[in-house]
Amino acid sequence: MSDKYNDDIIEEEIQNEDDDNKYESEKFCTLCRRSEKQAGKMIDLPNNIHICSDCMQKSFDSMNQQMSSSNFNYNDLFNMPNISMIDLSSLQNPTQHQKVKPKKKEKKAEPVLDLKKIPAPHKIKATLDEYVIGQEHAKKVMSVAVYNHYKRVATDTMDDIAIEKSNMLMIGPTGCGKTYLVKTLAKLLDVPLAIADATSLTEAGYIGDDIESVVSKLLAAADNDVEKAEHGIIFIDEIDKIAKKKNTNQRDVSGEAVQQGMLKLLEGADVEVPIGANSKNAMVPLTTVNTRNILFICGGAFPDIEDIIKERLNKQASIGFYADLKDKYDNDPHLLEKVTVEDLRNFGMIPEFLGRLPIIFTLNGLDEDMMVKILSEPRNAILKQYQKLLALDEVKLEFDDGALHAIAAKAMEKDTGARALRAILEEYMLDIMYEIPKDDSIGEVIITKEYIEGTGGPQILLRGQEVPLLTENN
Repeated sequence: MSDKYNDDIIEEEIQNEDDDNKYESEKFCTLCRRSEKQAGKMIDLPNNIHICSDCMQKSFDSMNQQMSSSNFNYNDLFNMPNISMIDLSSLQNPTQHQKVKPKKKEKKAEPVLDLKKIPAPHKIKATLDEYVIGQEHAKKVMSVAVYNHYKRVATDTMDDIAIEKSNMLMIGPTGCGKTYLVKTLAKLLDVPLAIADATSLTEAGYIGDDIESVVSKLLAAADNDVEKAEHGIIFIDEIDKIAKKKNTNQRDVSGEAVQQGMLKLLEGADVEVPIGANSKNAMVPLTTVNTRNILFICGGAFPDIEDIIKERLNKQASIGFYADLKDKYDNDPHLLEKVTVEDLRNFGMIPEFLGRLPIIFTLNGLDEDMMVKILSEPRNAILKQYQKLLALDEVKLEFDDGALHAIAAKAMEKDTGARALRAILEEYMLDIMYEIPKDDSIGEVIITKEYIEGTGGPQILLRGQEVPLLTENN
């Protein structure tokens, strides 16, 4: 019995030794945490400290700069007793040799995008229809542009014919679904998406985000995978906020200068961006990302551009039998669709920037009927979210048609688009969501038009009851 036990122990030790031999010992830089395979040969120091040549050079450059600027004497430094230039032993948690599992033989690299797996434009639009109400023209334009762009990326080239990028500029009032369209599109295509705000961008050297920071966000969204990031989508919102400022004598560091700085990104260029950080500094490794295959989508509300369009349209004829009335376009709901590149130039966008956004389209403002559909029809509609929340409490939630139109009418008054719907529902659902969990006998709640308008209350049904109870407001 004891011999068998000893044999088992010996066999287990041999197995553990074999497992240990599967791993290789590799050094890691104490400062930047990169492995020897990534950073090159390490400089070995006492106390099991290893530093790559890049970090060591940066440390010496930093000390040289500080000492030269303060007229420091090097001879005094070395002649002083008990003084060391760098106390490397005080570094916290020095990195020891780490056992790294050896890489398997690399398989043949597969293309990131397969042409056969790219959905056709009608399938892309059908998916967008499930989430976005209306905006038929915008969804059609985006479906075709995205399909053509990823065909270009997947094939890389078409003989001697170079296909240009399909960068887009979408114009529409606030709350009409610009950002939501892009998010749904990126989810459908399963590509990394970065959403940046143009209001924080400034010219290089000034306080704010550099233009390259939008590429840093895309790299982070792709888990620092450069190849994956180079096939992603960057959505730059509030693009109208970087329009050229008019009647100003100061340097326009957040307007025209940003447009000029973005030209190389939109066209396609190699950009050095930090890995795992938003800003460049000496201790953060950099990588190069090529933006040639990155799809850029810019969006903005462009307030007051309607006045520029009216001014252009009214110039056609102002005197004579064929003259148009000056107020002819005041109540035109489709005025924004008549926008041209000339109008955008008058707004403050430079022609070089607009030339790199060949696809320009508009989104319509929302009316009351569209608001009602947005409340209930999309796959993740707001009403369905509340119904699911109450279903977890085993309570059924219903809205009558009058209540839906009343909510939509209140949202139209706020003039903030579909964003107003959630705020209104939160206001009216607060008491219901608070009181329902108190009473286990409640089985159904019906939101009525009277409750929304403040002249009544919701109808409440107990479990197994068909006739609604009268609430306090009835």
